[in-house]
Amino acid sequence: MTTAKIKVAVVQAGAIPFDTAACVAKAVRLTAEAAATGAELVVFPEAFIPGYPKGMNYGLVVGARDPLGREEFRAYLEAAITVPGPETEQLGEAAAAAGAFVVIGVIEREGGTCYCTALFFGPDGSLLGKHRKLMPTVMERVIWGFGDGSTLTVVDAPFGRIGSVICWENYMPMLRMAMYAKGVQFYCAPTADDRDTWLPSMRHIALEGRCFVLTACQYLRRGDFVGTERISLGDAPEAVLMRGGSAIIDPLGNVLAGPDFSGETILTAVLDPGDIGRGKFDFDVSGHYSRPDVFQLSVNEEPMPAVVTRKPPA
Repeated sequence: MTTAKIKVAVVQAGAIPFDTAACVAKAVRLTAEAAATGAELVVFPEAFIPGYPKGMNYGLVVGARDPLGREEFRAYLEAAITVPGPETEQLGEAAAAAGAFVVIGVIEREGGTCYCTALFFGPDGSLLGKHRKLMPTVMERVIWGFGDGSTLTVVDAPFGRIGSVICWENYMPMLRMAMYAKGVQFYCAPTADDRDTWLPSMRHIALEGRCFVLTACQYLRRGDFVGTERISLGDAPEAVLMRGGSAIIDPLGNVLAGPDFSGETILTAVLDPGDIGRGKFDFDVSGHYSRPDVFQLSVNEEPMPAVVTRKPPA
């Protein structure tokens, strides 16, 4: 890990829900804008492509579904992207043009299932890996599948190790501990949580992990939904469905940028990777401050496919 200071950027912007091509084009444009500030790491919100369906209920009640809800899900499934695929190629090209690492939230399609996924791109445009959200929250479980331990991804950069934990996964202590044990230093937290309680959680994680935390949330209005989707959180086009609150925090819990609730913006900060080691002096949660004689965490990182095909020996 280099000790040179680096500039990072958190993108706070709204998706164009259900319009995959428009979302990708916006992500490409905003990647370039963030890189123009000198950022070497750019972080986007959760489900930026093709959008977080805030306020939608898909016509669900316990024990029943409705035909329009099925159609709404079909549209969401078709808007989701394959990984890898043509959209990841475009995003990789944007990362290469920017010469930056990019972490972006997408909805990934595999078969008939959507997954909430964070993708990692390198400054050469390569897709370095992905993390699928392990535990969708409440209604998210209806539209998203569950990730497994095979995508607890941390990627190496010249300035440190980059990982991602999505939204309320950040409230899973054992998941956080698994990431700390992987040596995550630039902890990216794409989210849809815009509440006042989110920033204290992010500050706690920065202190707990002695890592930089970059959290990105969308700024989304009702009018951003241009289709026939049923939205229950406001009818006026200017109604704010997600108000942002993105921020950048250092390893001692100091807020370096944000939280911003004013609208779409790009937050930046200059980070000193040496602050990570300075923070570890008195607290290393998976090292000298752990008690493995009392507590141990077992993590299963095996892929867990529903179907495993075994062919007889030739």
